[in-house]
Formats: sequence, C-alpha cells, structure tokens
Amino acid sequence: MGFVVLGLVSPGLGLVFWKTVAFLIVMFILGKFAWPPIIKALSQREKAIEEALRSAQMARDEMKELEARNEKLMQKAKEERDAVLTEARKMKDKLMEEAKNSAKKEGERIMEETKKQIHYERMATITELKNEVASLSIDIAEKVLQKELEDKNKHYSLIQEQLKKVKFN
Repeated sequence: MGFVVLGLVSPGLGLVFWKTVAFLIVMFILGKFAWPPIIKALSQREKAIEEALRSAQMARDEMKELEARNEKLMQKAKEERDAVLTEARKMKDKLMEEAKNSAKKEGERIMEETKKQIHYERMATITELKNEVASLSIDIAEKVLQKELEDKNKHYSLIQEQLKKVKFN
C-alpha cells in the first residue's frame, strides 16, 4: 500500500517531459505573441504615468510661479494704492492750507476795507456834524448879533474893539 501512494505522488519521466515541452511551447507562444504587446502596453502606461507626473509637477511649478507673481502684483498694487492715498492726503492738506490762507487773507482784506469804510463814514459824520454845528453857530451868532447890534453905538464900538485885536502886517 505504501508503494501505490508513492506512485501517485511521484510523476513519471514521460509526464515530466511532456509537461516541460508543453510549458516551453506555451512560453514560446506567450513570448512571441503575448508578452511584447503586454510589455509594450506596460511601457506605454509607464511613460504615460511619467508624463502625467511631469505635467503635474510642471503645473505645480507654474502655480507656484503664478502665486509668486500674483503676490508681487498684489504687493505692487498695495504700494501704488498707498502712494495714491498718501498723495491724495498731501493734496487735501495742501488745498486745506491754501483755503485757510485764502480765507485769512480775504478776512484781513475785508477787515481793512471795513475799517476804512468806518473811518470814512466817521469822518463824513464828523464833517457833517461840524458843518451843522457851524451852520447852527452862524445862525445863533447872527441872531445874537442882530439883537446886540440893534444899537449903532454898540455896533461901532464892537468893530473898533475887533480892529484893535487884529494886527496888520
């Protein structure tokens, strides 16, 4: 019984030969017809994967470059904005200062004109008042003199008195 089991487990020399021949034929056929397209497909697949990886790396590099350019542009835009705002502030301050100076000069000019006008009106009022006082004085003197000079002797003595006071050169 031990012998029969051993015969089932150990192959015969003919079987090994034919299995080897069949294996070699299958290997030859696979080597001739199947493996080249499989290897070619695997090689193309490997190349496509490598190309995709290179493209992805290039895209990452381009994205980094674009981000760096974008950051530079943003920084430049911020600097330009700050420069414009600074210039606008300077211009506003300058305009405000000019407006203040102009208003101050205009106020001073108006004050001078007002002072001159007040002076002229005051002088005109004083002159008018003097004229009125002189007119009133003349009227009063005329009336006083008329009353006093009704007498001819008084009139003659007044003239003599005034002549004595006046010195002729």
